[in-house]
Amino acid sequence: MTVRFDHSATDVESREELDAHLADGTLSGLTVQGLDLRQDCPDLAVVDVADAMFIGCRFPDEATAATLITRGAHIIPTFGETPYSTQPGHLYTAAELAAGFAEGGFAGMFDTRVYRHYVERGEAMPETREALAQRLHDSGIDNALLDLMRGWSHHEGGPVAGIMGGHAELRGTPEYRKVTRLGRKLARAGVLVVTGGGPGAMEAANLGAYAADTSETALARAVDLLAEHPDFRDHDPFTAVALRVRKELGDHDHNGIVNAAWSRQGGLSIPTWLYGHEPANLFASRIAKYFSNAIREDTILRLARGGIVFAPGRAGTVQEVFQAATKIFYNSDGPTGPMVFLGVDYWAGLPAPELLRTLLRDSRDGDRSGLVHVTDDTDEAVALIVEANVAG
Repeated sequence: MTVRFDHSATDVESREELDAHLADGTLSGLTVQGLDLRQDCPDLAVVDVADAMFIGCRFPDEATAATLITRGAHIIPTFGETPYSTQPGHLYTAAELAAGFAEGGFAGMFDTRVYRHYVERGEAMPETREALAQRLHDSGIDNALLDLMRGWSHHEGGPVAGIMGGHAELRGTPEYRKVTRLGRKLARAGVLVVTGGGPGAMEAANLGAYAADTSETALARAVDLLAEHPDFRDHDPFTAVALRVRKELGDHDHNGIVNAAWSRQGGLSIPTWLYGHEPANLFASRIAKYFSNAIREDTILRLARGGIVFAPGRAGTVQEVFQAATKIFYNSDGPTGPMVFLGVDYWAGLPAPELLRTLLRDSRDGDRSGLVHVTDDTDEAVALIVEANVAG
């Protein structure tokens, strides 16, 4: 079950794309997103801008923007200076989120500076201008994510599967290692791994996918190195060793091509600045970071149509279990793969699987309880997802 999206080609998200349209003499009907034109601004007076839209762009002066409006363009402003783009044209990379770490440690990272701004402006309840800026940012992430998934589908990428689990799982524990092996096996089977982008089980899953083209020994060594600083609350060494491991495994940030092999370079993570006190998971190839946790949660589950593996976790993981079950019960997002619970003893003590089976027997489209599985075996978990998608 490959995710497919239809998406128009009317978005201009880079200076190269802008210059190509300028050469044609028109921006009419196009949407120019998040470009900083304060330096080397092109001569926009010589092109048609009727019904063009500029979202979150920065101009040399107010007169330039005013002239565009009088000529028929629409401008949605940046709402003042923010440390983040109000209309990002692409998803984040680990290098972008970690920018500034070498000079200022965790406190100096781009990711942390945005989180600090988010907290100072009222967190989930900001004033109107900041709220609009954050929503524009998240709209840009939506758009970039659509582009990425369209590229994945176009290049015949495989199924998309989620791996959920607790953020508090320490690096180096048996459970952490098990999830790294799971992520590696799924990526090697052509599955695009999607996580919530936090530490713990989420980091383990993306790490496993990041190490998909290395040996199991290399992955075990990577976990050993990370386990020297296991707790995400120890921000600076936790982040420093992650950057070191990325280099040792081979940095994939330079590869922007979304093809069928892309899943083997870390997959996708979808975190939120609501939990910005947690260091960024630096092992995903692309990072769709949102301000809105509600949008972020729904997006993860909407994409993970190939199935979801639930590693042990607490409140956040259980919330995702039942949010996913709601989608299955009402068939709101179309066909879905299995729900695989990893850890027989753990899920016996927190009996979500049995409750789901009872619930899904009466789903809108008939008995769907057969989608629920519990196992300790990562090979079985991978086989359940792969075989369900082959059959689908």
